[in-house]
Amino acid sequence: MSEGKKTKLITAGRDKKWTNGVVNPPVQRASTVVFNTVAEKNQAAINRANKTLFYGRRGTNTHFAFQDAMVEIEGGAGCALYPCGTAAISNAILSFVEAGDHILMVDTCYEPTRDFCNVIMKKMGVETTYYDPMIGENIRDLIQPNTKILFLESPGSITMEVQDVPTMARIAHEHDIIVMLDNTWGAGVNFSPFEHGVDISIQAATKYIVGHSDVMLGTAVASEKYWDQLREQSYLMGQCVSPDDAYLGLRGIRTLDVRLRQHAENSLKVAQWLASRPEVDHVRHPALETCPGHEFFERDFTGGNGLFSFVLKTSYPKATTALLDGMKHFSMGYSWGGYESLILANEPRSFNSLRTVANPNFEGTLIRIHVGLEDVEDLIADLEAGFARYNALVLEKEVSLK
Repeated sequence: MSEGKKTKLITAGRDKKWTNGVVNPPVQRASTVVFNTVAEKNQAAINRANKTLFYGRRGTNTHFAFQDAMVEIEGGAGCALYPCGTAAISNAILSFVEAGDHILMVDTCYEPTRDFCNVIMKKMGVETTYYDPMIGENIRDLIQPNTKILFLESPGSITMEVQDVPTMARIAHEHDIIVMLDNTWGAGVNFSPFEHGVDISIQAATKYIVGHSDVMLGTAVASEKYWDQLREQSYLMGQCVSPDDAYLGLRGIRTLDVRLRQHAENSLKVAQWLASRPEVDHVRHPALETCPGHEFFERDFTGGNGLFSFVLKTSYPKATTALLDGMKHFSMGYSWGGYESLILANEPRSFNSLRTVANPNFEGTLIRIHVGLEDVEDLIADLEAGFARYNALVLEKEVSLK
């Protein structure tokens, strides 16, 4: 009998060899590991890639427990740990490309991922082609003989397009292309990457895995075919994390389901309220039909979270600033996935640098919000007051133009 999702989040990574009689695998800090005999040292060297205490950079029991938990949650054969999500993305790519290779990168990728491709990959002689997130089966037209990686991010960064991952993965595999996915929004539990054809699932565990906006952490879970290479290449590039951070990631997993469900419930209420506002052109929440790729969300995801965007009917930066500056419960800040609500704005011109082939050409300002765990009525009241400030300046502008 297989465990339910909620149960798995409670039991994952709690093998007795990691817990030693306590409920939570304890924090084990180490750089040097000492051995009692030469034979013991030699055996550890032989098994150093298989969750054996060998040297701190290879990990301690705290790391091994967290890695086990991520594999139990997402699937795959093994999990590599990184000091942040960007490190997980860059090292996963670096582990498999060489000069002369080609990457297909979704145009709605996280901005640092784009910067990595445009700077580091270009310097290494690796070509990147950006593609429209809604390309679907037509991705085959962009495949080159030297294409090594198809990289997806679903939903897309800021604009929230949900991709047809199974179709694109199938086509990529026909050409022996590695399929990588930034699965941070799905958090490993609301989208099952390996059931949909993904080879390497990457997360900024900084976000929902940790869940408290106080740890930088990245993960990459790989299928059997690619695990050994990902593990060893990442090790050679010096990737390791603090056992304290691994512990906090492991602890965050225990409440992941209940947090995500509350985030999702709150965000849907806020999204539906926003959809009724006269200032709003449309809402880009994957659970709503107005979000591109909503049908793939309905088909492939088992739940949502607190992150989505909405687009205003007009762009007036002064009014947008007034909306944001007076917020009480929505803080301005990068990242998301913590317990708190966040808000950021993107004026239409910003997409000229954020997009290569899929510029949405919005007429109005896009506002991205992360709906936290506060009382949803307080959040709606906060936004309503923000719109009052916004409308006051819009009206002032209209009067001045008469």
